[in-house]
Amino acid sequence: MKIRLKDIAAKTGYSINTVSRALKGRGDLTEATRQSILRTAKEMGYIPNGIASALRSGSMKTIAVIISDLSNPFFSIMANFIEEAARKDDYAIFVLNSGEKQEMEEQAIYLAINKGVDGIILFPVQGSSGSVTILKNANIPFILVGRHFEDEQTDYLITDDVRGGYLATEYLLSKGAKRILFLCGPSALSCSREREEGYKQAIAAAGLTFDSSLVVYHEITMGNTYAFMKDLVQSRDDYTGIFAFSDLVALEAIYAIQEAGIRIPEDIKVVGYDNIQSQLFYPFPLTTINIAKEKMAERAVEIILSKIKGEAENVFFQEVFETVLIERKSC
Repeated sequence: MKIRLKDIAAKTGYSINTVSRALKGRGDLTEATRQSILRTAKEMGYIPNGIASALRSGSMKTIAVIISDLSNPFFSIMANFIEEAARKDDYAIFVLNSGEKQEMEEQAIYLAINKGVDGIILFPVQGSSGSVTILKNANIPFILVGRHFEDEQTDYLITDDVRGGYLATEYLLSKGAKRILFLCGPSALSCSREREEGYKQAIAAAGLTFDSSLVVYHEITMGNTYAFMKDLVQSRDDYTGIFAFSDLVALEAIYAIQEAGIRIPEDIKVVGYDNIQSQLFYPFPLTTINIAKEKMAERAVEIILSKIKGEAENVFFQEVFETVLIERKSC
């Protein structure tokens, strides 16, 4: 049986109005009275009516977080940080996965809008700018994280991927790897293009000639790199270093390389990207490029809440976060 305010009132001896004020944290009540009512409500199994509250306030107090690949620990870590930041402002998050597919991303956006969320934090697939068009037409607050569209005026938070690509390549070069294979993500991704630009800059700075055959574009979802690298290892070129688009890509590549009897880092040195080992601990300590994941998540929530509350209208936040090399044992 659903517990109602009048049930709590009958149990505590207080009026329905007093019970309501206590449960909402409002009114001039003593702390003893408030705690007594809250304790009784909890014991009775009272669950607040979120829909009724939303109708009164005009807000569901919910943010949709649409991530590109739920199987990638990076996005899970980011979703966790976003949830923690949102909870501090009494907002809940609603996580949806696009699987790096444009059609699934657009479906997720429609679903989130139909659920009445107050705003959307989107890690875009970038199959097209169609998702941005949908969001703008829906007039719903949103912010892009991790990737951005050069020809679209939106709020976004990204990392300095040109710098990150440069640092990774420069470090591999300093460790003696002169031919560096870049396992890049799809060229449609802004972060792929920017990391490739950093890779090229580091190659040029070392006085070497850029070899386009060493840049390999491929799908970055779970399992793709392992299968791809198994074939690549069999026809191995003379590369002695690998710069991977992400830590997930790097770890799958390492698995395939070691399976073929090739040693890391003695034969091939590897640098990843994202530093998922800042939160997760794997048996293989991976040299990587760190992204300020917690700061980006907190900032994304801060900006989306300011948009939801109408505090930042006609203002675009376009911020770039620092990237830093983290040395471990894969180089």
